[in-house]
Amino acid sequence: MSSLIRTGPDRRPHTASRPSTPRIAAARTRLEIAMYFRERDSVIFSFLFPIIMLGIFAVAFSEQIGPDEGPIDFAQYFLPGMVASGIALVSFQTMALSLAIEREDGTLKRLRGTPMPPMAYFLGKIGMILVVGVAQIALLLAVAALAFGAELPTEPDRWLTFAWCYALGTAAGTVLGIAFSSVPRSAKSASAVVVGPLIILQFISGVFFVYTDLPSWLQNIASVFPLKWTAQGMRSVFLPDHFEDVEVSGSWQHGSTALVLAVWLILGLIVCVRTFRWRRRDDG
Repeated sequence: MSSLIRTGPDRRPHTASRPSTPRIAAARTRLEIAMYFRERDSVIFSFLFPIIMLGIFAVAFSEQIGPDEGPIDFAQYFLPGMVASGIALVSFQTMALSLAIEREDGTLKRLRGTPMPPMAYFLGKIGMILVVGVAQIALLLAVAALAFGAELPTEPDRWLTFAWCYALGTAAGTVLGIAFSSVPRSAKSASAVVVGPLIILQFISGVFFVYTDLPSWLQNIASVFPLKWTAQGMRSVFLPDHFEDVEVSGSWQHGSTALVLAVWLILGLIVCVRTFRWRRRDDG
């Protein structure tokens, strides 16, 4: 008899399913990229600074550098350092400054109050860094090859080294930027607090000077930080093989490079989890 009883249409309220975290992160990545390129001053500095510095080296130093068996032009020698500098600018500096500003103007506080998962927000930031970083390095390499005659590697193993060194250097720089964003006390002081130490590291990490020409005590300080290892890894990609003998250790030290960058990545993640703040210091 129960089969003769007609049931009416299901009148239960339908709830819209929430988009998955990856979908939200992809949408957030597109938004972050759009917002990044609206900040023209930041874009011009991040994209043009390594190119301008490489051009200065190419014009100011016409002689060649390196061992007697195969010296190279200054532009070729300093190209790896400019690549490493670009990675630091796009990952560490961009992340630290943008988060400090968003915390100051209340953006982070408002986002924390939305249903958006925090992981989607950070994945959006990371996605933006990866896209912008690839574009910046592609432009730098194109200008270096076409305008300054730099020779780009053709061996697949060198590009494989470039890939893992870029990935680890960018990942470490990004999480360290997130962690360091809590250091500035305000958005006004963020530029000085973030850019100042980064400029110092560039001078002692083999970016603007030949690393082996620096005093040993400066080399020891630089070897603690990831920028020195990123620059050394990039030298193994863009410099001839015999330049390996010029390194302090007489080796490219790929294993040590991967280890140091991985350690900084892990330390940065730990510091991020423990210290990241969604609100200003004076907002509770």
